[in-house]
Amino acid sequence: MEFQKRKFIQTLDAHRGIIKSLCKAYYASQDDQKDAFQDIVLQLWKSFETFRGSSEISTWIYSVSLNTLLSKIRKEKRTIATESIGAYELSFSTAMADNDMELLHMVIQSLKDVDKAIVILYLEGYKNKEISRILNFTPTNISTRLNRVRAELKAKFKSQHYEFKQS
Repeated sequence: MEFQKRKFIQTLDAHRGIIKSLCKAYYASQDDQKDAFQDIVLQLWKSFETFRGSSEISTWIYSVSLNTLLSKIRKEKRTIATESIGAYELSFSTAMADNDMELLHMVIQSLKDVDKAIVILYLEGYKNKEISRILNFTPTNISTRLNRVRAELKAKFKSQHYEFKQS
C-alpha cells in the first residue's frame, strides 16, 4: 500500500499542471479551483488502481479530471441557480486581467463546457484524434468544433483585448 501511495504522489506531482489548467478553465475563483482540484485528486486516488496502462497516464488523468469537473458542474447547476457569463460580465472581468494570457483564460471560461475541454486539450498539445478518444467524439466532430471555437475565441479575444486596452 505504501508503494501505491508513493507512486500516486509521484504521478500527481508530474501531472499537476494538467489538473490546474483544467480547474482554471472551468472556475474563475481560486477557492473554486482549489475545491475542484481536491475533488479531482480524490477521484484519481479512488480509481488509480484501475488504471490499466492502455493509454498514456496523462490521457487517463485528463479523462478522469474532465469527467470529475463536468460532473461537479452539472451537480452545481442542479443545486444552485446560475447564470452564464454574459458580455457585460466578461467585459467587467477583463479590467482585472494582468496580461494577455490571463485575458485568454477569462475568454476560455466563457465557452461551453465541451468547447472548454477541447481548447484546453488542444493547448496542452493533444491532437484531434487523441481529443476525440478522451471526449468520446469522432475526430471529424472535434475538428469541426475546434474550428468553430477558434473563430469564436479569436473574435472574443480581439473584442475584449480592444476593450481592455481602451480602459
